[in-house]
Amino acid sequence: MTTPPDTPEPRSTVARRLLAGGREPDPRFTLANERTFLAWIRTSLALLAGGVAVEAFTGGLFDELTRRVLGSILLVLAAVIAFSAVFRWIRVERAMRRGQALPLPVLAPLLALGTATAAAVVFMMVTM
Repeated sequence: MTTPPDTPEPRSTVARRLLAGGREPDPRFTLANERTFLAWIRTSLALLAGGVAVEAFTGGLFDELTRRVLGSILLVLAAVIAFSAVFRWIRVERAMRRGQALPLPVLAPLLALGTATAAAVVFMMVTM
């Protein structure tokens, strides 16, 4: 029976360059950061599915211009969130490793603004 080593294995060269030094944080915090990243990816996939659904299934409800605008808002928002989520994960991981304050979530206001815009478009079309 072997006992686990006192010090963890060193990270790969790519991971060391990506994380840029600092101390290894508690694994629970790293895993929580990873869960948050996956939540952003799930949100992005939901917006992607919404954009496709708007374009495919709302032909009788909205005119073509509204469908394209609404679908485009959702698809662009999905792409921006998916792209930004990985950078947020890295920034949070680096901050934890250096003992710094966590960065503000820029994605949250962006998601709120995009969702509010899409809701406003739907509201205007439904009430017209």
